[in-house]
Amino acid sequence: MTFPTTDNKTNKEAISIFTDGASRGNPGPAASAFVILQNDMILFNESFYLGIQTNNQAEYQAIIKALQKVKEYTEGSVIVHSDSELVIKQLNGDYRVNKPHLKFFRDEIFKLKKEFTDVKFEHVLRKHKWIKYVDKLCNQNLNRNS
Repeated sequence: MTFPTTDNKTNKEAISIFTDGASRGNPGPAASAFVILQNDMILFNESFYLGIQTNNQAEYQAIIKALQKVKEYTEGSVIVHSDSELVIKQLNGDYRVNKPHLKFFRDEIFKLKKEFTDVKFEHVLRKHKWIKYVDKLCNQNLNRNS
């Protein structure tokens, strides 16, 4: 869903992204979702079905799709929020990425990161209102597709 907005590429304020990935079974039917916000106003949100994947794959793909989309709104500062402590710690270099399929996703995120002046990755709790929002989008998608 897209919401009316002004041209944000010239706006210097950071844009926030909240992401989630879900898998019913691990691996199992999976979906990802993200919401792009500026000043707590929704600029864009999306959820997409992934087929059979792991939860970690779904979490990474939500971040990739969000970073690809947010380029339409800014080339400046972006803050990516996720409730996946593992993914955030891997992206921040606190944990190593040992699985090749997850290294692929991490490398893709690092390539996308270069297209912005600054990208930060922050862990937030599942109870955060925007994480609940994207979690709901994931579950609605899974209910439609699995």
